[in-house]
Amino acid sequence: MARALDLARRGRYGASPNPMVGAVVLDSEGRPVGEGYHAHCGGPHAEVYALAEAGELARGGTIYVTLEPCSHHGRTPPCVEAIIAAGLRRVVVSVSDPNPPAAGGAQGLLSEGIEVTEGVSSESGRILNRRWLRWAQDRRPWVTAKAAISLDGRIATRTGHSTWITGEAARNRGLELREEHDAILVGIDTVLADNPRLTRRLGLNLDGDWRRIILDSKLRTPTDAIVVQSDPELTMVIHTDQATDEDRQRLGRTGVELVEITADDNDRVSVGEMLKHLGGRGITALLVEGGATIHGSFFDADCVDEIFFFVAPIIIGGEAPSAVAGLGIADLDMARRYHFEDFSRLGDDLELHGVNREDADVHGSD
Repeated sequence: MARALDLARRGRYGASPNPMVGAVVLDSEGRPVGEGYHAHCGGPHAEVYALAEAGELARGGTIYVTLEPCSHHGRTPPCVEAIIAAGLRRVVVSVSDPNPPAAGGAQGLLSEGIEVTEGVSSESGRILNRRWLRWAQDRRPWVTAKAAISLDGRIATRTGHSTWITGEAARNRGLELREEHDAILVGIDTVLADNPRLTRRLGLNLDGDWRRIILDSKLRTPTDAIVVQSDPELTMVIHTDQATDEDRQRLGRTGVELVEITADDNDRVSVGEMLKHLGGRGITALLVEGGATIHGSFFDADCVDEIFFFVAPIIIGGEAPSAVAGLGIADLDMARRYHFEDFSRLGDDLELHGVNREDADVHGSD
């Protein structure tokens, strides 16, 4: 199973919005004869690759797989059918599939007389796929907040200057995160101030089915913004009913997608309703790169599952904006505590990686 988990991680940049899955086939004598992983959404599943490599040597053998084999016809045929046809005697699973359309594979195998063992290395299996598991269980994306900050938690100077707080190594790590997520989100203030490209440009993930999302309650996004002019079909602008018909038509003609979402009590896009909409669209992992206001709205809604803060060894001070604005908390007992999983040095900067402690418990990382 350890080998299957290592294989699954190779799908880090291509499997989403599907889960990362790895598989290892042993012959009837317990010798490894085939292995595989799910490389990209729409491509063959891990079990198919492993069984193809094993061939007839799989008959009477065992397959170790990190996620319960699927039992439905989706983009590819059911893996349960392939396992049965291969004549395997035993299937060992790390994590059961909570996604209703695909679940039930273990029961289908048992009904065919195949021995099934579940829960092997389940803690590691759940950590591996916790982003996808959030979507499968709650039908909303896993939310990752990313920010480059000074030692005193500032994201810009008092004049708004923020290029560049961190060094090249930290910035490249931030770009890697884009390749792991299905969508990148910023607010309209970031678009107006920085005119960002919001692109995947490292070539790690070749899947073109991803989105850049702009939160813009009143549709103030300029038609000459880079996110509008370059590949507009990748851009989703989320607004409320405060947007005028004139601005809807103005932006609609550019080819970007306009999505109206219910406003919250502050007349801004409701984070909870937006996440439900994105989850319904199959977006399983969302990277929030917004400024203080956007980060504040997500933290106020208690919807941030994971944080990546890149800390530069500088002090900005003064009335400069912090990484997280919003309403905040009134009492420290109300603070959401994150479990630090990694501390890494990137050049002169530090990468702080934390996971919502509640999610860490749910997915077995505590």
